[in-house]
Amino acid sequence: MTIGLLPSGVAGFWLGLSLILAIGAQNAFVLRQGLMRTHVFAVCLTCALSDALLIAAGVAGFGVLTTAAPWIEPMMRYGGAVFLFVYGLRAFRSAWRGDAGGLEAGAGGVSSLAATLSTCLLLTWANPHVYLDTVVLLGAVSAQYSPRIAFAVGAMTASFVFFFALGYGARLLAPLFAKAGTWRVFEVVIGLVMWAIAAKLALGA
Repeated sequence: MTIGLLPSGVAGFWLGLSLILAIGAQNAFVLRQGLMRTHVFAVCLTCALSDALLIAAGVAGFGVLTTAAPWIEPMMRYGGAVFLFVYGLRAFRSAWRGDAGGLEAGAGGVSSLAATLSTCLLLTWANPHVYLDTVVLLGAVSAQYSPRIAFAVGAMTASFVFFFALGYGARLLAPLFAKAGTWRVFEVVIGLVMWAIAAKLALGA
């Protein structure tokens, strides 16, 4: 099926955007870093580049790996569920103890760049749904478009636009999150999101 360059790129952009719009573990983390204004550029760039690599792998046909080695999917699923459960537990503990204490107080307990990026990479690469959506689904859909590279570039562009908009746009909510009570609610929401995704992974839903 031959489709023009612009339509291919536009289709890739909108499909890529639709797959990452939902609030998930990775997006909640980017939002939190944006609100804290800590390592925002590095986190957004890491997420966007990770997505770009996964999209490239999917368009290149790497999605067949999960079929050739079926043991990979359950290993990633259960490993990701454990990690998300622990991360969610940390969020609940932070809400209970009031560790954030508003933006000003929270800024005093900033994690190092290495620790922040390690968490970011785990939230990105330990999630099986990232592979199923980005690698398998986008890879399969890209076969309908020509040139496929335009479709891939469109999807990659969507990732860069979304993550940087989320990370830097979060500061618009800064006045609301200047209160410790708001941070507690936010941490609870993050914990619930993490546990909901962990349960979904563990149950294979």
